[in-house]
Amino acid sequence: MKPRVIRRIERAGAEVTQKLGEYGVATVHEAQDRTGLMKPYMRPIYPTAKVAGTAVTVLSHPGDNIMIHAALDVVQRGDVLVVALVSDSTDGMFGDLIGVSCQTHGVLGLVIDAGVRDTPDLIAMKFPVWSRAIHSQGTVKATPGSVNVEVICAGAFVRPGDIVVADNDGVVVVPRETAEETCRRSEERIVKEKTTRERLRNGELGLDFHGLREKLHGMGVEFEE
Repeated sequence: MKPRVIRRIERAGAEVTQKLGEYGVATVHEAQDRTGLMKPYMRPIYPTAKVAGTAVTVLSHPGDNIMIHAALDVVQRGDVLVVALVSDSTDGMFGDLIGVSCQTHGVLGLVIDAGVRDTPDLIAMKFPVWSRAIHSQGTVKATPGSVNVEVICAGAFVRPGDIVVADNDGVVVVPRETAEETCRRSEERIVKEKTTRERLRNGELGLDFHGLREKLHGMGVEFEE
């Protein structure tokens, strides 16, 4: 792939992006047929971190963060940087100084399949980050990559302009074309779960109202006194 920086991308709408962020990762993941979830090693640097924004993608080489700097030339307010690597690395490719630049240019957060550093400062800034590792290993600025190309980040396919929702449950990607449908299905799940929660509080068993007792019998499971 020839290194390149694509300036203009189509982004998902701000309203649907905000709504999906309110529903959260677990609900959104279920609502879109359990797709789009990044691998569980992607963890927030602080427990209350939460973000929903449109993806500006970065394809970088291990231990080299020059393309993250390049991405900041094309971001818009409401974006989330999604950084994928051509091979595995835990080097600390992002720190508080780039975090300051991100906040100045309206970037809401970072998802990076590598390491980050300066986390006490990032936490103090309340800049949400999800990463593979926290590692103080420094990086260089020497190898060209690309910005706003399709990437695989922590096992999830991400295109520029897709919606990224992240919280303490992990990170999920919503294709921009299906965002409205996923939003509608997320709302339906919220309503359904509210009813289920009340039934459980009233003492009913999921074993019964989900039809699991009959299913277990059909599997040959016997309940003995």
